[in-house]
Amino acid sequence: MGGVAELLLPQHPMRVLVSTLLVLVLALWALAVPGSAWADRDRNSFDGNIFALYAGDGALVPPRNDLGETLEQHRAAVLAFYLDDSADCKRFASVLSQLRSEFGGVMELIAVSTDSLVPASEAAADQPDHYWRGRIPQVVVLDGQGHVVLDEEGQVPLETIEQSLVKITGLEIPAALLNRRTESREVNEINMEVTRPS
Repeated sequence: MGGVAELLLPQHPMRVLVSTLLVLVLALWALAVPGSAWADRDRNSFDGNIFALYAGDGALVPPRNDLGETLEQHRAAVLAFYLDDSADCKRFASVLSQLRSEFGGVMELIAVSTDSLVPASEAAADQPDHYWRGRIPQVVVLDGQGHVVLDEEGQVPLETIEQSLVKITGLEIPAALLNRRTESREVNEINMEVTRPS
């Protein structure tokens, strides 16, 4: 026997080598190709709750109070419109977590998933969809009377949101903190946090 027939015999060393190499190549390929189960902050894909995954703060959703309750209590409100599968929103999640840790006592941070929202300016002023313009991420800061103090889209700097809250709450942030630039810092391969470099 010779040629191809010899290679097909189970004991042939070349067949064992080819089979081993094929299994190895397939295994390496499976590890190298990102699967849908892997979280990726820079991809528009659904990974789960973005606040738990990318900000280390799964308690941001659902909010403690809705917008109507917050306005009845004459508290400042920050509406943060987001989608769990948006890379821009994933990157912005850590800013919202930091904001809540600094101002959580004087304002209500209401993270609103836009999956089921339709921009509706005719909606009641105590409903988040009244303020949503159809873009994400979007941040709207309301004073205790429901007046819009800030309405911006995209990667709104933490300092911009802080300054609007300082204006309406009367809280003072030390000048040293206001003059520093914030930046995102990777905590691990998944979580990021907003830090103020010294």
